[in-house]
Amino acid sequence: MTAPKKLFIKTYGCQMNVYDSERMAEALGGQGYVQTDHAEDADMILLNTCHIREKAAEKVYSELGRMKVLKDAKPDLKIGVAGCVAQAEGAEIMRRQPMVDLVVGPQSYHRLPAMDAAVQGGAKALDTDFPEDDKFKTLKTRSKAKRGPTAFLTVQEGCDKFCAFCVVPYTRGAEVSRPADRILREARELVDAGVRELTLLGQNVNAYHGHERGLAGLIWALTEIDGLERIRFTTSHPNDMDQALIDAHGTCEKLMPYLHLPVQSGSDRILKAMNRKHTAESYLRLIDRIRAARPDILLSGDFIVGFPGETDQDFEDTLQLVRDVHYGQAYSFKYSTRPGTPAAEKPQLPDDVMNERLQRLQALLRDQQQQTQASMIGREVKVLFEKAGREAGQMIGKSEYLHAVYADAPATVLGQVRRVRIVQDSANSLKGELIG
Repeated sequence: MTAPKKLFIKTYGCQMNVYDSERMAEALGGQGYVQTDHAEDADMILLNTCHIREKAAEKVYSELGRMKVLKDAKPDLKIGVAGCVAQAEGAEIMRRQPMVDLVVGPQSYHRLPAMDAAVQGGAKALDTDFPEDDKFKTLKTRSKAKRGPTAFLTVQEGCDKFCAFCVVPYTRGAEVSRPADRILREARELVDAGVRELTLLGQNVNAYHGHERGLAGLIWALTEIDGLERIRFTTSHPNDMDQALIDAHGTCEKLMPYLHLPVQSGSDRILKAMNRKHTAESYLRLIDRIRAARPDILLSGDFIVGFPGETDQDFEDTLQLVRDVHYGQAYSFKYSTRPGTPAAEKPQLPDDVMNERLQRLQALLRDQQQQTQASMIGREVKVLFEKAGREAGQMIGKSEYLHAVYADAPATVLGQVRRVRIVQDSANSLKGELIG
């Protein structure tokens, strides 16, 4: 009997890449591959890359350089680069690293079986097209193998917003929404495999239009699936947060009280330069409407400091917006250029200025996060337990607010939503006592 080939996938970046890596593994499963956690054991290595962070391409080339040792030791080893860096760099990857066998963009990975057949025959394979065929329709149904209690489910891809700092429209393409019936079918497959919580993914997920009532309509349709207990979604744009979706946060029991809603800056001047097409005031009024629908909702956001042209006053406006909103969680970054984007052509701020601003912003956000965590002490939350903790008899899960919670509990709680009283907070997690 022929031994199965082993596939190692290293995933960078966002949750959509996590989802894509799962689907790549499933696509190659039909070619006889099984996944391994060890690159040195693999017959094929795939780097599923992200182009959002600073110097993303150079980090990929550095990783490929480290893998040359594995390729030298096992000449038949196949190495591939997938994802957004693959889309942006294309043939340049193979030129700089001739040991790479295949390069595939995020919209073409359903063609991996054919690409694998080509490279096994000694050819190189490159596919960074935006194909007309629907990759989700081509991919086979999800595996029925037992899964953990949480999963990502891509419902929308691409973005039409063209923010001045962002490469997503160039690497992921225009906004495309998957038909609701296919999403519902995949969701049922995941629930049948043991999933209890789904996070709906999209570069601009609340622009989803594959259901006649938009993302809110899809969420309500998903609530009808027996066994699905929790629904989340990310990442959203403020301009696509319609009233139906706001209302769903107030009335849909399965939709969790957590919302990631990036604003990027609190300065109207910088927001205009970013091509965000909203103002700080319109964002704040939107937050008021969301909190009116769901007062206990935990808000998360994204911020870029040091965008070209940002003044001290622009940055102070950002700090004020953060104070006005009070985030329970947030992500903040220094601006870094992305070749081909409009902002890349503008004069850049000194690095020391950006560093100082980032430290001040992160200190404020960290203080707000710690205040939010401390406010949970004494409260009862519902935790979906996902795995065992490091200590014996300890289990870890997420509350409805996406806080990591650990508690002494039997292993039988795995995959269950249980009532927990929070008794202690720490920097990145909460300690609770099982009460039901």
